Amino acid sequence: MRRRDFLSSAAAAAALLPTAALAETFAPAAPPATAPDPHAMPLGLLISPAESPEETIKRVHDLGLSTCFFSLDAYIGKFTPALATQFKSLLAKYNVTCTTVEVVGPQPLVWDFMQGPSTIGLVPRATRAARIDALKQASDFAKLLGVRQVQTHCGFIPENPADPMYKETVVAIREVAKHCGARGQLFLMETGQETPTTMARAIRDVKMPNLGVGLDTANLILYGKANPVDAVAILGPHVHAIHAKDGRWPTDPDKLGEEVLIGTGLVDFRKVFAGLRKAGYTGAITIERETNGPQQIADVRKEKQYLEKVLAEVT
Repeated sequence: MRRRDFLSSAAAAAALLPTAALAETFAPAAPPATAPDPHAMPLGLLISPAESPEETIKRVHDLGLSTCFFSLDAYIGKFTPALATQFKSLLAKYNVTCTTVEVVGPQPLVWDFMQGPSTIGLVPRATRAARIDALKQASDFAKLLGVRQVQTHCGFIPENPADPMYKETVVAIREVAKHCGARGQLFLMETGQETPTTMARAIRDVKMPNLGVGLDTANLILYGKANPVDAVAILGPHVHAIHAKDGRWPTDPDKLGEEVLIGTGLVDFRKVFAGLRKAGYTGAITIERETNGPQQIADVRKEKQYLEKVLAEVT
């Protein structure tokens, strides 16, 4: 995942809110009765501010984007109140809103079909405890930042609900969701390694009202799991964050599909956004482009223009 190239607990644990209170707090928004505000789905950028926080956040502003999504694996074990203060100051300085924080580590992580099932997410037993701890750290840090969404890849969740690994993963997801819920946050599962139906089943079985979906439009294709238009039909009411990304189906059974410039792949963004509008989604659309350096900046500019045009058409 080249996105992380681009782009200690901070707070005492609060008492868990009752389930009824959480349900009221995190109830899905009803579809709007009138035409939505065309600015209700602001464009943003996925960034990792580890190397140069100010330069990275300024880049979001300079690209004409108003939101960002923090990928913070570099800070696992290093989250501090001082770091939160620094980030909040920079976000305010450049008038950028952070919508979501994400961690997927610690290592090992192999983003393919061969080693991915045993290294990605909360499914693998060997790294599960460390990943839960990292997500709790990220949640505490997000609380200091005032960010209400925490996201991760939960991994290759088994499709068979009788598989012991499925049941263990449900318990792990519930533990993280409870931690986030106590801090007034949503915990989002990023699409990719599992089918939308399996993710919907996990949401049902975890039974936490603050558990939702971070929809990555390309990952569903890159992993060969689903068309994102169909995924929105299944998961739409649960979607609280979006990675706008394009790609092609995998042709090598060992490797993921190819991520490509938005508008040149297989994602039908018009139908995706129309489905999300119908489901009541009004959150940010976060651009994620897995190239590097000047080429990445040029690509993001093109993708921004493309997405603005599409959003205007589906408003």
